[in-house]
Amino acid sequence: MTWDIHQLFRRHAAGIMRSLRRRGLSEDVAADLTQDTFLRVLASPPRRDAENHNPKAYLYQVSRSLSINHQRRVQLLAIADLAEEAFAEIADPAPTPEKIVYDRQCLARTEAALAELPERTRRAFEMHRLEERTIASVAEELGLSVTRTWGLIREAYRHLVMRVDAAD
Repeated sequence: MTWDIHQLFRRHAAGIMRSLRRRGLSEDVAADLTQDTFLRVLASPPRRDAENHNPKAYLYQVSRSLSINHQRRVQLLAIADLAEEAFAEIADPAPTPEKIVYDRQCLARTEAALAELPERTRRAFEMHRLEERTIASVAEELGLSVTRTWGLIREAYRHLVMRVDAAD
């Protein structure tokens, strides 16, 4: 059994949306759940060996289940009506001046630690970590084995962790 989803959508989407609206859902939520209904049917259609092949009934059942799940989720959410003053008290997501200074100090220590590395080790680390290249491609460019290249990158990691963390 194969269903023509496009044809089913054209025939039943408006009716499913009306039934969801009658269940007390807003127009936007009903439209979203209508689309979710058809996506759910696309993702997991009914079994082929099912006795009754009634696409309309199946679609409405899926939409009812989705609306029940939606209403359960909404009941779990705590909705707070905040006044303008309360919004002003919410923490600013921007970093504090202290955090900015600390991050800059960490970055400076990292740059200094990178500069301390031997050229080939530093280059292998930068190519792998900053340029997001594979170890194999780094090894090929540097003319080294993959094992030796991984060793260089691991040395760089250890060095950076020791130098940057030592200052904290």
